[in-house]
Amino acid sequence: MPKPRGTSKDGIAYTKDFDVKFLKAQKDELLARRAGELLRATRLEEEAISLIEDGEMGDVQFDDEGGEGDTMVVQRDLDRLLSGQARQSIGDIDEALARIEVGTYGYSVVSGKPIPRERLEAIPETTVLAVEKVSGAGFR
Repeated sequence: MPKPRGTSKDGIAYTKDFDVKFLKAQKDELLARRAGELLRATRLEEEAISLIEDGEMGDVQFDDEGGEGDTMVVQRDLDRLLSGQARQSIGDIDEALARIEVGTYGYSVVSGKPIPRERLEAIPETTVLAVEKVSGAGFR
């Protein structure tokens, strides 16, 4: 990985492969995605809590006519799962934002090679080249 050429007044460390304009656009996109994922996680957590509070699981009828108990349990578990995935996305985004600040954003954590801009624009929090992802060498 090349060393950063400098740091902008916004705290963006740029390199020979990724200029400040590109990195600023990526940072803005990451911040917007982070805000969306945070709203999603919070909404799903609140929905799961509401399912628990509004219909205490022990009070639900589990017979041939009922069926609601199973649905509530599944929905609560799904909300928790999706909320966890949103929280993981927030963590990935936070790591990408940190890489922008230190000048390692846009470089594969596996090979150190630059990730194509098209891939970064599609998946701004990615950490590996597509070929590394396909080969199982990386995580995202």
